[in-house]
Formats: sequence, structure tokens, C-alpha cells
Amino acid sequence: MALDTVRTNKLRSGLTILGIVIGVTTVITISSVITGLNNRVNDWVSSMGSNVLWVFHMPLIGVRPTSEMLTRRKLTLDDALALRSLPHVIGADGSYRHVNETFHVGDVSVKYAGKKVSGAFLMGSTSEVQSVSQFSMQTGRLWTDEEDQRHAHVCAIGIDTAEALFGNENAIGKDVTVGPSLYTVIGVVDKRKQPFGSGKNPADNGVYFPLGTFHNLYPEIKDMYISVKYDDQRNKGLVEEEIREMLRVRRKVRVDQPDNFDIFGPDSLSKLWNQLTGGLVLFMIAVSSVGLMVGGVGVMNIMLVSVTERTREIGVRKAIGATKRALLLQFTVEAVTLTSLGGVLGILVGAVLTWIIYFLPIGLPAAMSTMWVLMGFTVSCGIGLVFGIYPAWKAANLDPIEALRYE
Repeated sequence: MALDTVRTNKLRSGLTILGIVIGVTTVITISSVITGLNNRVNDWVSSMGSNVLWVFHMPLIGVRPTSEMLTRRKLTLDDALALRSLPHVIGADGSYRHVNETFHVGDVSVKYAGKKVSGAFLMGSTSEVQSVSQFSMQTGRLWTDEEDQRHAHVCAIGIDTAEALFGNENAIGKDVTVGPSLYTVIGVVDKRKQPFGSGKNPADNGVYFPLGTFHNLYPEIKDMYISVKYDDQRNKGLVEEEIREMLRVRRKVRVDQPDNFDIFGPDSLSKLWNQLTGGLVLFMIAVSSVGLMVGGVGVMNIMLVSVTERTREIGVRKAIGATKRALLLQFTVEAVTLTSLGGVLGILVGAVLTWIIYFLPIGLPAAMSTMWVLMGFTVSCGIGLVFGIYPAWKAANLDPIEALRYE
């Protein structure tokens, strides 16, 4: 009976559920983008290394630095070496970075045989960087402690830098020019994960030096980042407390003073990202709610019209024994059928838009979420139930005699 109503009034039914389609499409499309971005960010965070904590002299995530933070004493290599002695720590790396105002983007050129790569990201680290930060090498190796201590003119380069300078040629053993000096390439770092989109990661256009070599190249850079790898995720709280205690002693922080450094981990990045996407979820709910409410009002309107048009039919059905419950169920099912059909169409349109977004040149990740698909369909059915109750109640309570007289 409900499908007969839809087939009989195709245009009217289509216009009625348009708001439902728009609302559900909005939910599916935005939730797919959010889900895809969440998956990409989680993969990126995981690629930074498991069981890792980072230490810096001021907060880097979700906080605007104050003047006090900016003037704090910097961390040192001795701090990183001291942290290696903690019982649950299996590695600690100290590193310097040369970047411009844009995160992970440099302004230095790397040259080889007349070719030049601009905007390279430069980083200097101890030999433990590979084990602590899970660097994977495409070819070659990273430096040794001995090469670091004698400030050897060696480096590893990112995969994009290697392709731009050497093409299919083997980069190992070649000398590249960075700044005023030549450095021998001993390794090519494999492609790093990209948190957003499928474009190139700026870190792949990088040059990685031993810490001492980097310090000779840029002695003015003093901001040291310390990465600490520990043995077991269950010991995270203990390791964090041990790091805090050791650094407070080394930096002579009084008992009544707060830390003058910050300890954070991959979960801090995930929490910050979740805070950002929380605003998108609220926006999605607000936009889709407008469409769903408009669709609900449209469903109520068409069902009231349907009750008026079928008043005589309702009278006949009541005269031959139809109960109020049967009529209430019939018109409620018709309303729910209309909105559920809108929900299905909205899911299909959302799936198509998700597919289009995924294959756009910008490479924005998008992945449909089963939870949001089920939620969109459930809400669309709920809209039909809520907005179809009154027309169904009105039909069920018509006086049979007056209904039979209706022309």
C-alpha cells in the first residue's frame, strides 16, 4: 500500500523526500571525509614510532607560546644522553631542524651536477634516530656514532630529493652541495607517510645529517628536540614521570615551580585532531538537521494531503471493520517508507560523492563509515515515524459516517 502511494505520485513523493535526501547525503559525505582523514592521521601518527615520547622546551601542540616559554633554556644533547640511562628507556635521540615558518618546509637548495632541489628540509640527529623514529631506508644506511663524533661530511637524503637529483641513478657515494659544503650521500630515506591527501610529503624533500655535522653547518640553531623510545606501552606513565623527574633536576626547577619543558606523545596529536574534527561533526549535524527537518515537514504535509484525498476510502475501510490500529499502522508505514526511501537515496548519492572526492586530483582521503550509514538510515526512518504520527492519528480517528459522506 505504501509503495503504491509512492508509485502513484512519483513527482510529489520525490519532492517530499528531497530534504531527507539532502540531509542524509550531507551526513554521508562529510562523515566519509572525516573518517578518511582520521584513518590517514592515525596511520601517520603510528608511522612516527610506537612507544615514543617527545620532549621540547615548550609546548608545540594546541598551545600559543607565551614570552616565558619562548625564553626558556633549550634542551641539550647531554639531556638526551642522560635520558638513555632511565630503566625503561631503550633509546633517546636529540635532533636539530632547519625549517622556515611553514612546518617541515625548508628554504635551502641541494645541488648535484647542475641540478638543484629547492626548499629542502634539513635535520641533524644522533645515530639512534633510525631506531627511535622508525626511519626506513630505501637504499644505503644512516651514520654511525663515530661519523657523528668526527662531524663527517655524510648525509642521507629523502626519496623525492634523490629522484629529482639522480633519477634512476644510484645516489649512494655521490657528493651533493648543501650550503657552502659537499656531503657524501650514504643513504636514501624511504617515503614518509603523509597525514592529509595523497600529495608529496615535504619531509621526503629532506637532507639528514649527523648531529655534529649539522651543528657545524648551522651553529646558530639551538632548539633541540628529544625523542625517547621506551620498552612497553604499559610503562608510558612511569617513563613520562621518570623523564620529568630527571629533567627537573637537570634544569634546576624548584619543587614549587611548574615544568619548564613539555613532554608529549602521538596521542597528543590524535587528541588535537579529534578536537578539530569535533567542529566538523557539529557543522555536519547542523546542516543535515535543516534538511531532515524540512523533509519531515514535507512528509507531514503530503501525508495530511493523502489523508484528505482518501477520506472516503478510509470511511469505507472503517465501515467494513478496519480498526483504528490498522489505519494508524497503514499511514505510519507509508510515512516511514517515504523517508526510508529518501535515506537510501541519500546514502547512494553520498557514496557517489565520496567516490568522486576520493579520486579528485587533490587526493583528499574519504572512506564511508558503516556507523554513519546506519545512523543516517535510522534517522531518516525516525523522521518518518515522528512526522507521520499525526496524519496517521488523524486518519485513524475520522468519523466513518462523515468520511463516507465526503466528496
